[in-house]
Amino acid sequence: MKAWTRWQDWVALVAGLYAALSPIWVDTTHEGGAVASLIVLGALLVVTSLVSLARAAGAVTEWLIALWGVLLFIAPWVITYTGHSGAAWTSWVVGVIAVLAGLSVGATGELTHRRAVTH
Repeated sequence: MKAWTRWQDWVALVAGLYAALSPIWVDTTHEGGAVASLIVLGALLVVTSLVSLARAAGAVTEWLIALWGVLLFIAPWVITYTGHSGAAWTSWVVGVIAVLAGLSVGATGELTHRRAVTH
């Protein structure tokens, strides 16, 4: 697999950008935890996706993308911002998208192919 071509990493990148920038348009009034978790986890998702896109090798980044997705999904309950529906729904939707994107690389067999073919 060539660098910058895997669609799953592009999906994770866009989802991470959306999460990181969402406090601009999502209501997070008086909830610093929501803002911090969306920005930090979104940024981690973006950075991990970029590394995965650039290197086009390594299972670690795919698992990290899935991990950031899980953390985004549970953040509204752990950090207690479920009352802010916009921020909570953003975390839940982006979290599910990131988990699916991270795990789908292994399901499609691309990860196995990448490990078998080294250049």
